Amino acid sequence: MNLRHFSVLLLVVVVLIPWAGLGKYPLHLMVMAALWGYIYTSWAIMGRLGMVSFGHGAFLGVGAYSVVLCWNLWGLSPWIGALIGVVATVVLAVIIGYPCFRFKIVGHYFALVTLALSEVVRLVIVALREQTGGSLGITPKSALGGGESYSLMALQFDSKLVWFYIMLAFWLMALWVWHQVDRSMTRLALQAISDEEDAAASVGIPVNRSKLQVTVLSAVMTCIGGVLYAQYQLYISPETVSGISISLQMVFGAIAGGMFILLGPTFGAVFLLILSEGLRILVGNDIHGVDQLIYGLLLVLFIIFMPEGILGGLLKRLKAQPAQSGQQSLAQRS
Repeated sequence: MNLRHFSVLLLVVVVLIPWAGLGKYPLHLMVMAALWGYIYTSWAIMGRLGMVSFGHGAFLGVGAYSVVLCWNLWGLSPWIGALIGVVATVVLAVIIGYPCFRFKIVGHYFALVTLALSEVVRLVIVALREQTGGSLGITPKSALGGGESYSLMALQFDSKLVWFYIMLAFWLMALWVWHQVDRSMTRLALQAISDEEDAAASVGIPVNRSKLQVTVLSAVMTCIGGVLYAQYQLYISPETVSGISISLQMVFGAIAGGMFILLGPTFGAVFLLILSEGLRILVGNDIHGVDQLIYGLLLVLFIIFMPEGILGGLLKRLKAQPAQSGQQSLAQRS
């Protein structure tokens, strides 16, 4: 069985698992794993090409709050709110990205600029407490009532099974986008830029445009992830969809799974979900911030000892085993 056949078989199993009589809680975890897999993959599309962003929490927050505020304040459908959020995200990504790329703010300096962006968006959300609910968060008005189990206009569904297939579809779309970026000239250009930007520019590679294209693409996909999060959870707050903590979570999840491998960010999403649920059971909510402390510590350890991530490390070992067995058999023959 080759890799393609195995992937198809795995996808079929994932599609059919919800029909195996799972309870609501396991199905909820699968929904969240698919959602965070989509979001982490969206971040890694940019992060793996030499542009490490700590500001994607801002784009996630813009998407989430756009749909909720448009629905609660003006009665606009989340479909329209999502479009407004995407436009706002594009504008924000260009405002931040273009000056950085134009004046060659790269590496650690670019990470710091995006980190500031994430915190600024969180502070704006908290400051507009009369509209956003401030640090207490906000709940979208329910459109389900009178026995209705779904509302397509309000993008609200009572069934977690429906949400699972929605999240699965967006996750597959993120993998497809990753594959398309891999096949494009933009990826080759950004690889050359990350190695030596001046040399890439000297041979005619459009440095600023290439960087900005991938930045906007990654930001818009993350914004859509915020829309999905808000409509599924039906509750958002600055701590759950914006700020430094959520940005750090994206970076850690992608790096932990392996941000240079197609399924690496998804593997990281599953790992991080298991870790967070384990911490919730063992520690509870009494000690505030312990999860972020552990995420930060593990992020440092992964960068130092396992930069290729968990999935990358496993694949590396699997590739090394046939080579070692071949060397051993050759040694025995000699």
